[in-house]
Amino acid sequence: MLTAPHAQTNLDLQRLSEHHRMMVRIRAFEEAALESLNEKLVLGAIHPSIGQEAIASGVCLNLEQDDVLLSTHRGHGHTLAKGADSLAMMRELFGRDGGNCGGKGGSMHIADFGVGMLGANGVVAANIAIAAGAAHAIKLKGERKVVCCIFGDGAINRGPFLEGLNWAKVFNLPVLFVCEDNGFAATTRTRTMTAGDGPSARARSMGIPAIEVDGNDVLAVDAATQELVAAIRAGGGPRFLHAHTYRLTGHTGADPALYRPKEEVEQRWLDDPIAQVEAMLRDAGREAEIGDARKAAQDEMQEAYRHAKETPFPAVEHALSDVQDIGDPRVEAF
Repeated sequence: MLTAPHAQTNLDLQRLSEHHRMMVRIRAFEEAALESLNEKLVLGAIHPSIGQEAIASGVCLNLEQDDVLLSTHRGHGHTLAKGADSLAMMRELFGRDGGNCGGKGGSMHIADFGVGMLGANGVVAANIAIAAGAAHAIKLKGERKVVCCIFGDGAINRGPFLEGLNWAKVFNLPVLFVCEDNGFAATTRTRTMTAGDGPSARARSMGIPAIEVDGNDVLAVDAATQELVAAIRAGGGPRFLHAHTYRLTGHTGADPALYRPKEEVEQRWLDDPIAQVEAMLRDAGREAEIGDARKAAQDEMQEAYRHAKETPFPAVEHALSDVQDIGDPRVEAF
């Protein structure tokens, strides 16, 4: 097993600032999304990624625009970090016209092909098999793209995990598998229902090199991802990143997370990945930069929130425009 250390040697302050700006944007988006639940602007679940921002930023800032990303039901941060527009995302959450998917996908099914975001997925582990298929297509076409597939620790106990990793290794596919391990499969501690040594061990058992990393340390995630993506682009086949983190909220916006001791959550807030980055920026004399980034993120997301709220719902005549049977959809068939 390879383990990426905390990386502060020759600290790249420009890179650190870039990660900080992205991480506070993700946090501000998630806070606005949770606020929208109170106004009943989202008719469905919101799965916030508060506390997990370092993985989204550390991984996705190492991807090129035409690289492919697949995400989970907890995918707002990944989608933003891949380059999606925050207003289009907010409109999608609210089911409004001009959303990434025309207001028809919602929080758990955002896709934005323009930035290589092939889609979030509400079915646990389903994106892993799709990622293998996308990577196989890229290899057959002779392209240099990388597929990045992010999934949670609960996904490793479902069939597509074995199928997807096996297929990727057998055909030496250009895919980075990222296990975003927050320790919980919804409301159950994953370790209580997982046999063996966990995600990295399972990847290595199929011959896929794996790096284990502190997922709250954005520099460590960044360094590990750089190494893995470079190996994939060089034709090295699939790689696996196991990033340990902790979601600081409940599974959904409506989940009070009473299955976790209050003291545990309070202790984990001390490990907040954004606070870690801001401490490093302060040590480097960049205090003012912190406030500027936070204000810019809050302004951006509150403006997106306001504009999305004012945006009309899609016109009725577009209700079936994305439905396909054979050829054009027939209204009388529904």
